[in-house]
Amino acid sequence: MGKPTGFLEYTRKNNESTEPLERIKNFDEFHTFLSDAERKEQASRCMNCGVPFCQSGMVLSGMATGCPLNNLIPEWNDDIYRGNLENALSRLLKTNNFPEFTGRVCPALCEAACVNGMDGSSVTVHDNELFLIEYGYKNGLVKAAPPKVRSGKRVAVVGSGPSGLAVADRLNKRGHFVTVYEKSDRVGGLLMYGIPNMKLDKSVIERRISIMREEGVEFRTNSNVGENVDADEIVKSYDAVVLCCGANEPRDLKVKGREADGVYFAVDFLTANTKSLLDSGFADKKYYDPSGKDVVIVGGGDTGNDCLGTCIRHGAKSVTQLEMMPKPPEKRLPTNAWPEFPRILKTDYGQQEAIAVYGSDPRIYCTTVKEIISEKGSIKAVKTVEVAFKDGALSEIDGSEKTIPADMLIIAAGFVGTKKYVPDSFGVETSQRNTVKTDAESFRTNAEKVFTAGDMHIGQSLVVRAINEGRKCAKEVDEYLMGYTNMI
Repeated sequence: MGKPTGFLEYTRKNNESTEPLERIKNFDEFHTFLSDAERKEQASRCMNCGVPFCQSGMVLSGMATGCPLNNLIPEWNDDIYRGNLENALSRLLKTNNFPEFTGRVCPALCEAACVNGMDGSSVTVHDNELFLIEYGYKNGLVKAAPPKVRSGKRVAVVGSGPSGLAVADRLNKRGHFVTVYEKSDRVGGLLMYGIPNMKLDKSVIERRISIMREEGVEFRTNSNVGENVDADEIVKSYDAVVLCCGANEPRDLKVKGREADGVYFAVDFLTANTKSLLDSGFADKKYYDPSGKDVVIVGGGDTGNDCLGTCIRHGAKSVTQLEMMPKPPEKRLPTNAWPEFPRILKTDYGQQEAIAVYGSDPRIYCTTVKEIISEKGSIKAVKTVEVAFKDGALSEIDGSEKTIPADMLIIAAGFVGTKKYVPDSFGVETSQRNTVKTDAESFRTNAEKVFTAGDMHIGQSLVVRAINEGRKCAKEVDEYLMGYTNMI
């Protein structure tokens, strides 16, 4: 432990954010770093616990707590405090291929399990991690290191989201020849088009991809395997194939009037927005424009919040966010004890911005859409209804219907598994949850030399879990190819 009394001497201090009314003027990232001296103070708050729950990656009460990657958090926190930043970075990169991604978009399961959080404020693990990797880039410590020996084995990775990139990175470093197939025009999958630019600037992804290319990974964009690229040819041409196509089949609203114009899935809304931003700075108008419109978002999670922040930046007249679940408590309940992930109210950046712009929290709880009202084929309003869970079933509350104006409806209600055409084209079995089936603790499918990882394997989840899936899958693929593996 670098400073035994650090957690007593210093209070938690997060990276600062640009004020909401200023940051909504553009789609730039809006967090700024602390000074190096302040960062050392924050790292010194880590107590080097005898049992570091922060890196446990456990599942408690059905929820993950602690880092799924088992990051060596106390070790590199101690190194940050002591000024041993190069060693701290090496320890971080030992377990995490892409800290620049998780340091921006991860909900910090590590901090939820921090012992300091039992009776106070947890250590700023998330911000410390981002500081380390950006220090590495700034000082030339993160650079291409192509493998010195090649195995001669060839691996195809289908999908370039976080799990696909993790598989590709590890197997390439092991010495295998890796080709990544991506259906979109840019590499990154969910990271590129599923997360808005102000949350994850796309130059951050391109910076990492540039390094991977220099290390020998081949990326083929506009290559939709199962449609314009033949799956059988890939199986014949490679020694192993890894499917990392995500869980991108959106959950729909089955309500009257669903066919009206102006109703979009969140994934399509966010994708079109980011692509137009990158292609032309929105000059091409090839995005779903919420400017001057009353917008309703169905879904109160991270994706709904990203849609909210996007709508505000485009100048939406109003935005209402509907959430079927009850409003969470502001503090942990006795039934949600540490180190479980805290089921408490979180006001994310989009909601903060909505409060600043519109004067109130945009979220309405225990409510969903009952009917979409249209005029001349276009949405004009939605009829909502309050709901409650009784005996495990969702039921409507009689007499609770309301009609609210809506020129645009965005469905951010989660996903129901992977697109079927990819597993079907490879002949791999899927589960009742529409994920690719494997044996427990394995990533190998029923099809010869075909593996899977990420959301396609476990269902919709977090970027950090997808990276963990990719790392573990790479280890199994390496053992399959070589007969043994020396990967951790």
